[in-house]
Amino acid sequence: MNVTPLALHHAPLLHRLYSAAPGYFALLSTRVPTLSEVQRDLEIALLDPRRSLSLLCDEGGEVIGSLDCKRNFPEPGDLTINLLLIREDRQSQGWGERAVRHLEARVPPGTTRILASVLGDNPRGARFWERLGYTFALDARPVMTWYARPVGQPPQAQAPVGIRAGHD
Repeated sequence: MNVTPLALHHAPLLHRLYSAAPGYFALLSTRVPTLSEVQRDLEIALLDPRRSLSLLCDEGGEVIGSLDCKRNFPEPGDLTINLLLIREDRQSQGWGERAVRHLEARVPPGTTRILASVLGDNPRGARFWERLGYTFALDARPVMTWYARPVGQPPQAQAPVGIRAGHD
């Protein structure tokens, strides 16, 4: 998989990706954003130095997904995955897991925990994160739920969220 940092000139590619994943927007009870809305959202996101936005491409260079993360949010040391989106025709082929494992192998220095937000009522999204070793961390329904994984610990060795290993 090739990971390319998003720039403003990639807005049409991101818009096409969104158009190829209408189920995600239906899950949120919204429509697929227009190209001008994608451009405006991308402009705003790129102004935040903590945000990292990437296009995910297959070996042939075809855009199959995107990844949007924010460092030191909501707490210092956290890396929050705001959105991992894979085109509907490429889902259930391992692309999402590859994207997450790529990110996990390259977390910014000082990162202690990776959080993943699951928007709306999305049991499939929750199962995805649980399968990757993330545990339920926070219920903010109906808007979202959060899943977390400490950095540097394999999934099977995690302490429960909210409990620090080695401390009472």
